[in-house]
Amino acid sequence: MTEILSSVIKAYNEYIGGYLILALLIPTGLFFTFYLKFLQVSKFKHAIQIVAGKFSTKKTKGDVSSFKALTTALSATVGTGNIVGVALAIHWGGPGAIFWIWVVGFLGMMLKMVECTLAQKYRIVNSDGSISGGPMYYMEHGLKQKLGKFAKVLAIIFSLAAILCSFGTGNMAQANSMADALNSSYGVPLWSSAIIITFLVLLIIVGGLKRIAEVTYRLVPFMAVTYFIAALVVIIVFIEAVPEAFKLIITDAFTGTAAAGGFIGSTFIMTLTWGVRRGLFSNEAGQGSAPIAHAAAKTEHPMQEGLVASLEPLVDTIIICTLTALVIVITGAWTAHDSAGVSMTILGFETGLREIGLGWIAKHVVSIGLLLFAFSTIIAWSYYGSRAVQYIWGDKAIKPYYFAYGAFVFLGCVWGLELVWSFVDMVITFMSIPNLIAIIILAPVMKKEADNYFSFIKKEYKPNKK
Repeated sequence: MTEILSSVIKAYNEYIGGYLILALLIPTGLFFTFYLKFLQVSKFKHAIQIVAGKFSTKKTKGDVSSFKALTTALSATVGTGNIVGVALAIHWGGPGAIFWIWVVGFLGMMLKMVECTLAQKYRIVNSDGSISGGPMYYMEHGLKQKLGKFAKVLAIIFSLAAILCSFGTGNMAQANSMADALNSSYGVPLWSSAIIITFLVLLIIVGGLKRIAEVTYRLVPFMAVTYFIAALVVIIVFIEAVPEAFKLIITDAFTGTAAAGGFIGSTFIMTLTWGVRRGLFSNEAGQGSAPIAHAAAKTEHPMQEGLVASLEPLVDTIIICTLTALVIVITGAWTAHDSAGVSMTILGFETGLREIGLGWIAKHVVSIGLLLFAFSTIIAWSYYGSRAVQYIWGDKAIKPYYFAYGAFVFLGCVWGLELVWSFVDMVITFMSIPNLIAIIILAPVMKKEADNYFSFIKKEYKPNKK
């Protein structure tokens, strides 16, 4: 049964899903980048000012601050994609896949800006005063005039896809990487990891025991800094190899021929596809998940939150993924054909840190960092999925969803690496395609929001002096 399921998923990814994403994601990102005149670059400083609270007031409506919404969304995106996803992209697509991850990151800054601005514009206030928003709401309310009843149908399709994607992107891939890290670094059996991780997740999302989540979120910034420093140390140790690494990444992106020869990702289309897939998995731009978090942010204008959201792909994909990629390429870990996923990343760090007598610490930095990043992502994605469940079936369906979510955590731990990531790539397309179609249709609305906001800022609004 597993073999049949794997074959069906692989066939979809290879012949349908992969091409649909290529045909929609990059062209949509390019369209909005030119349509909105490179706002992700020209208004970068302004976005930083918003995060710093320069444009907020006490009257600003919303559940959380822009900074909190940003960190919530980052906790859901900074994770397995930065450590395991990058390694898999290089393993399957060669070093050139990293170039396409950069492209997806740059264009993703614009896509995040668009979808999170729209999420703010079309969000609703619930009877209890809380905020609900996301692609399902801008589909239902924003597309109603143009699509009629089909707008609601599209919103339901997206919500169902979001539920499936919560099981894959934010759940199984993370759980699988956690179990793999525990097994390869500490010899913990997969079944043991599955039971423990599932129990902890259910304890938080069903049992309401938030202390574990709070501890995790407190440790994540510490581990992120530790991972960042360790990667920089390796890069400094191998600093002479860095220019050649960048050259290899750029040239391999267009030749599609890996330097090791006979590499799995030996064609241009494979390099491009794996770069786009792992780039999308890393930052989720265009996928429609982050708007659910950003819709609840306190902001004076929808466009402000869109600008804040544009910073996520910069941090997640262009900075953190590049650090991991350089460690793997400059140390030669990518040429070890028997290594894939977390083991390739660990090998890169071990090779680099061994030069200064710290090779023994590599597996701990990568494995513990991965455990914390992935666990926080699992918790964050349970929120995304629950909002989609709530949209379709109401509050009564949330608890059953949580139990199903726990079951997929268990499956993610025990299923094979290839099957889990194939499932992830499939469900990402289910969620991304309706969202990308929706934001394309709403492009004139987005343009109007941007023009109105910058006209208002220029004429009337002055930032707070803090």
